[in-house]
Amino acid sequence: MTTESDPIIGNWYYHLGKGQRFQVVAMDEESQTVEVQYFDGNVDEHELEIWYQLDIEPCEAPENWSGPQDIDNVDDLGTEITDTSPSDWDEPLNEFEPQQEKPEKE
Repeated sequence: MTTESDPIIGNWYYHLGKGQRFQVVAMDEESQTVEVQYFDGNVDEHELEIWYQLDIEPCEAPENWSGPQDIDNVDDLGTEITDTSPSDWDEPLNEFEPQQEKPEKE
């Protein structure tokens, strides 16, 4: 079975033969290629002609859609973003000595 779905950047698709979800992350009109990223983080590129021969269908984004992507906010998925303890932020900056001002020449 082939797909009639056009590749749309940001949309998720399900590869029926492989049982994997992936997202279209880029398209190159000049070279006629579609770049996809699988949920596990692997990136692949298909020629547009091959895209329409794939056994795929559009699907909803996975519940944890951020699988291969970095999360930098605690609120995103309730995960911690650093191992730094709050007390580490209370320590003073490394001490430094300001440069001595050079006396002006008279």
